[in-house]
Amino acid sequence: MRRTGHAPQGAMWLIALGVIGALAAAMVGFLDLFAIPPGTRAFRVGLMHMTLNLLVTAAYAGNFLWRHAGVGPTGSVGGGMLALNAVSLVVLGVSGYLGGKLAYRYGVRVADEITRAEGFVPAHSRPDRPTG
Repeated sequence: MRRTGHAPQGAMWLIALGVIGALAAAMVGFLDLFAIPPGTRAFRVGLMHMTLNLLVTAAYAGNFLWRHAGVGPTGSVGGGMLALNAVSLVVLGVSGYLGGKLAYRYGVRVADEITRAEGFVPAHSRPDRPTG
């Protein structure tokens, strides 16, 4: 008799809760993105952060559907599902770094206007680039 525990089914439903939470966070994130002036470094970083987060959310939604398809969760996780999880985790780490950059370097939604000035300078007028 093959024994299957509750862990695979629990993992599948935790993925579903994570996707729902990510979609709720994305709604608030859209509001934050629209508060950043377009054409600035902070806006570019915000767009990349949003894109990576949406890709990861789609990957985990796909992973949920993949696990749910067929006979449902079993006692083992296939190599493809594990690879998808690993890649998603790496992309999520990069996105988290960019989110930290938005908050701690550019002060998006957490700092006053003087602190945010560095990130809100138009990208084409960066002072660290040589002119001429």
